[in-house]
Amino acid sequence: MAMQVLFAGVPVRDFSAAHEFYVRLFGRAPEVVAHETEVMWRVTDGGWVYIVEDPERAGRSLVAIAVADLQETLDELAARGLRVGPVEPQGDAARKATVTDPDGNVVAFLEVDG
Repeated sequence: MAMQVLFAGVPVRDFSAAHEFYVRLFGRAPEVVAHETEVMWRVTDGGWVYIVEDPERAGRSLVAIAVADLQETLDELAARGLRVGPVEPQGDAARKATVTDPDGNVVAFLEVDG
């Protein structure tokens, strides 16, 4: 099985509020507008995060994004007015911090040493 692209879906209740949040999170408008209640951001060559209006499923997603420099990422998010949780160790070689969208979906940013 040869997989090439990953789409991580984040269901939201209020599409407008979520769209505004994720524009701030990623620091740019979405690359793809699938339709009026679904948009996508490319976060790596083969990785996409999309939000879609789906009130019944909203608030239950967890997305993890590895970054080269966690502190730099946290500083960028703070400059965009986003509140990120504390940095926590993950095992012996990683650190993680999370941010929560208006529906309770969690986006984790992690840095792995090595």
